[in-house]
Amino acid sequence: MEAWTDLYNEIAQRITDNIPEIEWVDLWHEQVSYLTEELPFPTPAVFIGFNTNACNDLGTLVQECDLQVDMYFFFETFGDTYHGSYNQSSATEYLRLLTKLHTCFHGVNGDFFQTMRRVDMRREDSGGSGNLYRISFNCNVEDASAQAEFNQNTVNDVAISNEPIERPPVTDDEPIYIIPEG
Repeated sequence: MEAWTDLYNEIAQRITDNIPEIEWVDLWHEQVSYLTEELPFPTPAVFIGFNTNACNDLGTLVQECDLQVDMYFFFETFGDTYHGSYNQSSATEYLRLLTKLHTCFHGVNGDFFQTMRRVDMRREDSGGSGNLYRISFNCNVEDASAQAEFNQNTVNDVAISNEPIERPPVTDDEPIYIIPEG
């Protein structure tokens, strides 16, 4: 991984490709707590957050990081979830999507992350604006973003000569440097 955007883009693309019911994928900035002030977003929505638990140096400014990936799943519903309610199936749709989100990542490797495994799932306070659950996954990533980048250029104007190299004549006429007399 050369930048955290690589990891974010891979996770977001995996959600979009595998769970078409998810209408919005974004980085987590506590958007649910500021619904009247934030950019409006459709639901169901998934917000992604990253937290490092530990980082080990591998050398040359590369680190292996034990990473926690938090996925905040937000779903608005006005249906009743109690057993036997008229619209229970539509109200509990978020549980089915929560399960799809879990199965989309648990035990999965990516280009920019090693095997993810779920380590936590819990309801989060949404301020009464809908259902907000957090699923936390743990994985290892190799972070090479601090490593120096080198540009590979093609050099076309190089000529190699097979002729012997002539060295300039060595003369003692002029000194290499002058030491002032004191």
